[in-house]
Amino acid sequence: MAPWTRTEGYGVAKWNFIGQGEKQLSLEVGDTVQIQEACEGWYKGYLTRNKALQGAFPASFVQLKDAISERRGKQEQAVSSEMPLVKEVTTTLREWGSIWKQLFVSNKGGRVEQVQGLMWELIEWRSQLLSGTLPNDEFKDLKQKVTSKIDYGNKILELDLVVRDCSGSVLDPERASVISLFRAHEEATTKINERIKEEQVEGREEATSSPTHSLYVFVRNFVCRIGEDSELFMSLYDPNKQTIISENYMVRWGKKGFPREIEMLNNLKVVFTDLGNKDLNRERIFLICQIVRVGMMDLKENTKKCTQNLRRPFGVAVMDISDIIKGKTDCDEDKQHFIPFHPYVPLSLSLSNDFLHTLLNKVTASRGDSGGQGLWVTMKALVGDIVHIRKEHPHLVDRSTAVARKLGFPEIIMPGDVRNDIYLTLQGGDFDKYNKTTQKNVEVIMLVCDEQGKNSICLGAGDKAVNEYRSVIYYQIKQPRWMETIKVSIPLEEMQRIHLRFMFRHRSSQESKDKSEKNFAMAFVRLLKDDGTVLQDGLHDLVVFKGDSKRMEDVGSYLLLPSTRSQQGDPHKAGGLGRSASNLSGGGGGGLSVSSRDSFAISTLVCSTKLTQNVGLLGLLKWRTRPELLRENLEKLKLIDGEEVVKFLQDTLDALFNIMMEHSQTDDYDFLVFDALIYIIGLIADRKFQHFNTVLEAYIKQHFSATLAYKKLMSVLKNYLDVCSRGDHCENILRTLKALEYIFKFIVRSRMLYSQYVHVCVCVCVRPKRKQPLLGGFLFLSAEVRFITLSSSSSECRDVLLPMMLRELSGALATMADGPHDERRNSLELLNNILEVLSRDNVVRTPASCVSCTHARAHRMHTLTSCVVSLSSQARVVACMTAILSQMDNRHYASYIETFSGTTDLVDFLMESFLLFKDLIDGQHVYPSDWMAMIMVQNRVFLRAINTYAETMNHMFLNNNVFEVQLWNNYFHLAVAFITQESLQLQHFSHTKRNKILANHKINFIPGMVGPILEMTLIPEEELRRATLPIFSDMMTCEHTHFGNFHKVRRHARTLLEDAAEKTVLKSEVERFVALVKGLLLRLLDYRTVRSDDSRNNRMSCTVNLYLYKLRDLHLDCDHYTEAAYTLLLHSRLLKMWEEAITLCKELSEQYENEIFDYELLSKRLEKQAKFYENIMKILRPKPDYFAVGYYGQGFPLFLRNKVFIHRGKEYERREDFQNELMSQFPSALRLNTTTMPGDDIWDSPLQYLQCFTVQPVLEMPPRLKNKPVPDQIINFYKCNYVQRFHYSRPVKKGPVDPNNEFVSMWIERTTFTTVYKLPGILRWFEATEMKQTTLSPLENAIETMEFTNEKILALINQYQTDFSLAINPLSMLLNGIVDPAVMGGFAKYEKAFFTEEFTQQHPEDRDKLLRLKDLIAWQIPLLGAGISLHGKRVMEDLRPFHERMEECFKQMRKKVETQYGAQTTSPGSDQRASGGSVFEGLLELFFI
Repeated sequence: MAPWTRTEGYGVAKWNFIGQGEKQLSLEVGDTVQIQEACEGWYKGYLTRNKALQGAFPASFVQLKDAISERRGKQEQAVSSEMPLVKEVTTTLREWGSIWKQLFVSNKGGRVEQVQGLMWELIEWRSQLLSGTLPNDEFKDLKQKVTSKIDYGNKILELDLVVRDCSGSVLDPERASVISLFRAHEEATTKINERIKEEQVEGREEATSSPTHSLYVFVRNFVCRIGEDSELFMSLYDPNKQTIISENYMVRWGKKGFPREIEMLNNLKVVFTDLGNKDLNRERIFLICQIVRVGMMDLKENTKKCTQNLRRPFGVAVMDISDIIKGKTDCDEDKQHFIPFHPYVPLSLSLSNDFLHTLLNKVTASRGDSGGQGLWVTMKALVGDIVHIRKEHPHLVDRSTAVARKLGFPEIIMPGDVRNDIYLTLQGGDFDKYNKTTQKNVEVIMLVCDEQGKNSICLGAGDKAVNEYRSVIYYQIKQPRWMETIKVSIPLEEMQRIHLRFMFRHRSSQESKDKSEKNFAMAFVRLLKDDGTVLQDGLHDLVVFKGDSKRMEDVGSYLLLPSTRSQQGDPHKAGGLGRSASNLSGGGGGGLSVSSRDSFAISTLVCSTKLTQNVGLLGLLKWRTRPELLRENLEKLKLIDGEEVVKFLQDTLDALFNIMMEHSQTDDYDFLVFDALIYIIGLIADRKFQHFNTVLEAYIKQHFSATLAYKKLMSVLKNYLDVCSRGDHCENILRTLKALEYIFKFIVRSRMLYSQYVHVCVCVCVRPKRKQPLLGGFLFLSAEVRFITLSSSSSECRDVLLPMMLRELSGALATMADGPHDERRNSLELLNNILEVLSRDNVVRTPASCVSCTHARAHRMHTLTSCVVSLSSQARVVACMTAILSQMDNRHYASYIETFSGTTDLVDFLMESFLLFKDLIDGQHVYPSDWMAMIMVQNRVFLRAINTYAETMNHMFLNNNVFEVQLWNNYFHLAVAFITQESLQLQHFSHTKRNKILANHKINFIPGMVGPILEMTLIPEEELRRATLPIFSDMMTCEHTHFGNFHKVRRHARTLLEDAAEKTVLKSEVERFVALVKGLLLRLLDYRTVRSDDSRNNRMSCTVNLYLYKLRDLHLDCDHYTEAAYTLLLHSRLLKMWEEAITLCKELSEQYENEIFDYELLSKRLEKQAKFYENIMKILRPKPDYFAVGYYGQGFPLFLRNKVFIHRGKEYERREDFQNELMSQFPSALRLNTTTMPGDDIWDSPLQYLQCFTVQPVLEMPPRLKNKPVPDQIINFYKCNYVQRFHYSRPVKKGPVDPNNEFVSMWIERTTFTTVYKLPGILRWFEATEMKQTTLSPLENAIETMEFTNEKILALINQYQTDFSLAINPLSMLLNGIVDPAVMGGFAKYEKAFFTEEFTQQHPEDRDKLLRLKDLIAWQIPLLGAGISLHGKRVMEDLRPFHERMEECFKQMRKKVETQYGAQTTSPGSDQRASGGSVFEGLLELFFI
């Protein structure tokens, strides 16, 4: 592998990456990384948000960004070089993204969709900003939209308000004055609230009805056997009228089965928009696709000699979408629809008499078999225009989505919706074959030309602009009917020069012949008439000219000729043309002649908001060109079709008001304009045009600008009303009254515009009626105060004016709380204006002005403080006080302190100030919580004032003679309130907000502030300590984030503790503190290690270590021993064990019987208790196994490392299953197959080793059960519950080995484990804190084996006596294995090994043990007899011979044992009684019957 090379870079993660191991860095989409090294497709670096997270990651997962080096502290870091607005959008998207996830998890669906829509819009606009292709005006508009959307989103998400300057850039609080910052907050809040109201109003309006509808179509695939490139033209179609109602959406499909442009794969999306309610009311609507192949004339021809790139008809695909587009069928955007393909199949090339449009009509009328060929699309009906659906459905419709508009205008044309489209349809033609033997293969070539011959044409939605358009070729058709519709988009300023030219050419299937073919005819049409109107909609029969091919391409040879047949019949335009094919060379024809045997027709549809087809409307719109016709055009307006008027509504209204304003000195046209206005308003009131009400409202609000129109309108309206009131006939009064609503809206809007225009003049002219005329003048001129002191030449004026103004303000401020609201507001506004001017850097300060300002600030401070106390709920007052404090320097403070005559007044002022600051910081929220910038500026200013006042207190009130306890108490309470205020609790802030506040400067305070902060924690003030401890924790987090450790904090904290430990008084406390912290940190480290572990067991263990036993220790420290015990016993109450439940029942019964005397509850409790007793005796409870698990090696976490734990297994869980589950938790661990304790090499190894084996619980008999006849059902519970000691026995060979009797040398090595707590407990495992090893001799082993066998027999017999449903097989096998001589050998081996003279002489100390073994052998006989007796009663008849043989063997065995060891007729010893009891006595009775 190549070495890592040093590099510097900055990137953003575009995919999620999960790192494997500690050396790889995990990434999430959007993470920014600092790249430091590179090697073979990999990078090394760290996350910019947390330098501690570093490692390697694939280079393909990161998108590199242009970056610049920026110094932050002592380090240089690469940061993105994107423009500030793009960075802000990126940061905002990350912050909103995290909030969006939280909203999704919280199941807040409505807010999730809202935030998602906002984020989609920001993503789209961010792409536009990064494109760098926007003009300056569009860039400014987009910047305004982006900032408005960010502010709006922050508001609804309850994030901090972002204040901006007039250009939209974020306002820097460090550079802005307090007053300007406050005003910016007010303006921003007002704008956002208005925006929220508009959104709510728009939402309600859109919810009621929307006149515009759209259809979203996504082309998934096109399956068709063509073999050549093809063009797909998709559109909406009305089969009843047999007309296409929308633009074409064009897809260029390659012959290999996917789009020609590979980047369009999975991106073929279109929105058919501008559909109105009339369109939805059509009986049927089809989605059609016309397929044109591009290649040879005939697919069967030889490709080498054939002409290529000929457009030939191939077929159509049709689907009825009426229910989908009308909303009758719910259609998911992911559901795919198949549109079947119907081929264009002529009988032969010579008999091709069909066209695509006729095939389309046939297919929509009937259905045929597509043979599996067709289109796969997804569709969704959407409500709203293209702007609305891009906003509401950004995941479907983005900038790459093509937009196919309706052929014609939508039902509503909003102001500003400029459109200038001409839809041209090649209808058909009739072309003679002349000297050819067969009909021509006519191709029409259309170009958009001007006088110089330049051309440009737009083919349709989804395709790029082309220079020319070539029609489909129908083979040898005399009268081809193309019916091909294309869109021509021409700039408005070029319309006068533009015309369309159509060239006709015969195309041959043979390439050699086709090259020799030239254009045989041409036609043209002008787009604008001589009167300035645009070409009329409808059919146009064009004149076909013939002549030289080059002459036909010369614009000058035909442009003066008539272009249509109607013009040809006009003698003024025909220029002497006749019907015959006469030569035009002498008449301006340039060598062209009219072909009488050829014809060509087109149809046009003009969709333009700037070009009209009505001469009268055009004359009104362009009234300045012919002012003498103005009166006539105004009168003709009422005769113009209403549809034409509403299409040009904005231009018409602009023209009317321009006429009124430019003739403001006369009333010549006032009545005509007024009548025209009420006619237009009446049109919109008509039901046919009622949707244009919103258009008129938008015009009045956004586009209307006639400031003096209100005078004219009111004058005419008054005249009409006067005429009517006199009883005279007034023709227009009824229409006027109907239009009165909008007339008054125009009047009010005009008056408002006029008031804004002359606002300054009005302010100067109006004089307030006040008792203080001088201050009143100042108040109304406050907007102009800032201009007094902007330049150096005005400093003298300021020196005179400023003291006088402040004197006038002094009285107003003193009585502010009692004065009228307007006076308070005006006084504050004046003071704010003064402060804002004085805060500017370009204000020249003379010595006189400095002195006056100093005295002014000093003498007004106490007055303003009193005002703030009484009016602190007003944010404007607090901002004013903050502004004064921000401009005060040390001289001002010193001068102000000197104004107090005695210490009492000074103490009162300081205490009042501290209380005021505390209330403003902690209690009264004068600013909204999202005004974070303003709150932080206030904190900065207040902190400086507090520090300055603290210096005065240290100097004057700290000695014993003059010590003000209450003053200092208020100071400390203020300090605590300042630290603990909500706006400074960084742990509650998002990462982005923390960066905004601290700007990565926190690291600069480490280690300098470590010692002081720790010293503050030692102050015996509980509230202060609680406030400062989180700061110390945050210091550790900050250093770890930057450097991956906190060495500096640790080093300085250790130094402080060592200094404290040197003091004898504190030594013991420091040692205790260090021990406590060490223990807690160890547990915290364990918890951190397993916090992300998949093992829930490990997480539970660390949690218990950290919290449960800490609670126990707290109880013990307080001598709460009972509570400490119940803390650890809490888990046992939740295990639902019957023994524990009985104990609780007894406690409750005691309460019911002797305390509350509720015998009814007592009876129910006793019934429950009786049921528990019955369960103990009758229900068999499984015994879980216990496993010892050793975790060896340094690779394990500290809480597991080199320790042994005893685990309680699940019911019926085998050791193999438990061990496999354990290995899955530690997949890298190695399994130790031995049960012996490993050596130091394993303990010190960096790897992980697991050791697992089964251990046996040691019965700890409860004292109340000892030496008593207790049934096995009760004893069995304690054999596996409430156990703390566990045995593991391992056989060991010692001495000579007898091959015939292994018991002689069979020693047992036994290890006893003692756990820290009894099992079961709050966990299913506990650490083994003590391990002892003992050795059992062969004789002791034999005794233990016989005891176990006897207990097993007794337990099995008990089970069969209590449960008659058990199968007899286990009992049969156990009894037969002991009594049958063929398999017997148990105590016979013991006899040979231990009951010999040799063994007795060699081991005289074992005499009692030998007697014990003989006694156990003798006691086995009555047990076997009871078992065989029970077996005889339960055995099946087919097993009766087996039972009889077993009885015979038992008789022989019984005889032998009783002869050698005697017969047992009494119950066993104490230990045997403990495990048998009365049940054993019953067995003896059963045996001896």
